[in-house]
Formats: sequence, C-alpha cells, structure tokens
Amino acid sequence: QVQLVESGGGLVQAGGSLRLSCAASGGTFSSYAMGWFRQSPGKEREFVAAISIGVGSTRHADSVKARFTISRDNAKNTVYLQMNSLKPEATAVYYCAAKYGGPSSITGSYYYWGQGTQVTVTS
Repeated sequence: QVQLVESGGGLVQAGGSLRLSCAASGGTFSSYAMGWFRQSPGKEREFVAAISIGVGSTRHADSVKARFTISRDNAKNTVYLQMNSLKPEATAVYYCAAKYGGPSSITGSYYYWGQGTQVTVTS
C-alpha cells in the first residue's frame, strides 16, 4: 500500500511560480510511474504531467508544456511539479498519483492517489 502526500500548494499571483512535492511511503517508490493531475470545481480531473520509473521519460499536457516540469528523486521517494508563469486557469486541487508500468495521461490507469493540495492563482 502506497501513501502519497502532496505539499507546496498555496496562493500566488499570475506569472508567479510554485513547486509542488509529493512524498511517497509504504511501497517501493522506484517501482511506480508517477503523475500529477488537477481538478477545478465543476470540472473533471485532468492530466498535467507524468514521469517514468527511471528518470527518463516525461509527458506534459499541452496546456502546461514549457511552463510546468515534472521530476522525481527516487532517493527521497518524492515527485515534484515545478510550475512557472502560472495563470489563473491553473487554479485547482492538484493530485499526485502512482501506477504500475509506464507513464500515462489516463486518470483511470493510476492506482494510488494523494489527498491533493490547493493551488490558487490570482489575476
């Protein structure tokens, strides 16, 4: 059983930056591909970024490419999401998730989920 705990959310002005962290425990972190998703009120949860088991392959949603970067530190059992040039439409609860196999943008392919961290971007 893997437990995931997100942190680093908060209130930021448009154009600012935040770095989200997701700490994993209870499992072999290096065995899982990791993903970040977000959900705004009234909307479905959407894919943001994913990273493979090894520090090699990443995927980013088109809406965040060149502004958001996913990374992981297997020694620290942590995955990160660096978010730059934030826009008000990025306001959402951000969730990290773990899955077996390769990185994916499909929400249903992830087996473990964190509780989420709120990100609010003001204009």
